[in-house]
Amino acid sequence: MAKEEKQFEEYMTELEKIVTELENGSMSLDDSIKNFEKGMEVSKKCSEILEKAEGKITKMIKENGTCKEESFEV
Repeated sequence: MAKEEKQFEEYMTELEKIVTELENGSMSLDDSIKNFEKGMEVSKKCSEILEKAEGKITKMIKENGTCKEESFEV
């Protein structure tokens, strides 16, 4: 069975926990580096999820009394 992908909110919670632990300053340098690396991985996954969602978003533009659907571009 394939591993189920975490939800964005779960990644954000994990990232917040990592940041809190790093800000606490009570870890050794090695543990801090490991947690920083993990945080970067989680941050990258959050960015990937957001980019994927952004690709699905469409915006509605009102033109001459009618709405036209267009792809969302940044």
